[in-house]
Amino acid sequence: GVRLVGSEMCIRDSPSFRTPQRDHTGEKPYACKVCGKTFIFHSSIRRHMVMHSGDGPYKCKFCGKAFHCLRLYLIHERIHTGEKPCECKQCGKSFSYSATHRIHKRTHTGEKPYECKECGKAFANSSHLTVHMRTHTGEKPYQCKECGKAFINSSSFKSHMQTHPGVKPYDCQQCGKAFIRSSFLIRHLRSHSAERPFECEECGKAFRYSSHLSQHKRIHTGERPYKCQKCGQAFSISSGLTVHMRTHTGERPFECQECGKAFTRSTYLIRHLRSHSVEKPYKECGQTFSNSSCLTECV
Repeated sequence: GVRLVGSEMCIRDSPSFRTPQRDHTGEKPYACKVCGKTFIFHSSIRRHMVMHSGDGPYKCKFCGKAFHCLRLYLIHERIHTGEKPCECKQCGKSFSYSATHRIHKRTHTGEKPYECKECGKAFANSSHLTVHMRTHTGEKPYQCKECGKAFINSSSFKSHMQTHPGVKPYDCQQCGKAFIRSSFLIRHLRSHSAERPFECEECGKAFRYSSHLSQHKRIHTGERPYKCQKCGQAFSISSGLTVHMRTHTGERPFECQECGKAFTRSTYLIRHLRSHSVEKPYKECGQTFSNSSCLTECV
């Protein structure tokens, strides 16, 4: 259904005919004025703008983003849950989104369907072509509000934003804490919920962060990748090696403000501070103790 505006109009010149060709050219003429993200279709940017407006019947319980479409809402939740249902049959790598999976498969086939009409360079991803085209047009859609500097792509813009101390555009709606990157905010939001999407296949213990699961797995494997170059002692986590190195260097970074005594671990300082206060949290047989080791001796 092309609506003719006069008998001279050609179907080939109509927007409904031209728009599908952008799937192949990589052209994305519709840019979001809020975040700079670009889109092939006008309908896509309309849907995207819902995210900035806060409207929409489907609201994410983790970060508050709103969606007008249930499908998009369910796909978005995978950011928080860590669900990756799309698996590559070639290498076993998993992805949260079918589009990402589809692009990844081209690393195996070598397919690069998006070609630059200016220089002939080809890309596996349409968004890469879009960014590349800006090297020819000079377009820089990502502009820093602090200093006015503009950038071709969002990654360069985000890296630049970190050069401005104190600029943290991503706010937590729960506690007001702000972050430099959206990924940091997403990670932080788990501290407000009971969400623990990363589960150990060996024992079922669940964690808020993938890094914590990776550390935990070493309990089962016995892996100790962090080795002391001085004495050869190995540790399962990097912080274990950091603390151990202080036995060689003599460093004691945790100092008591009351008496000046210093310690290798923060936990040792906390325990020591009780000697200056009346706090004695460990109780047994009517007696109270400032640390658990004294309680053990009593028992």
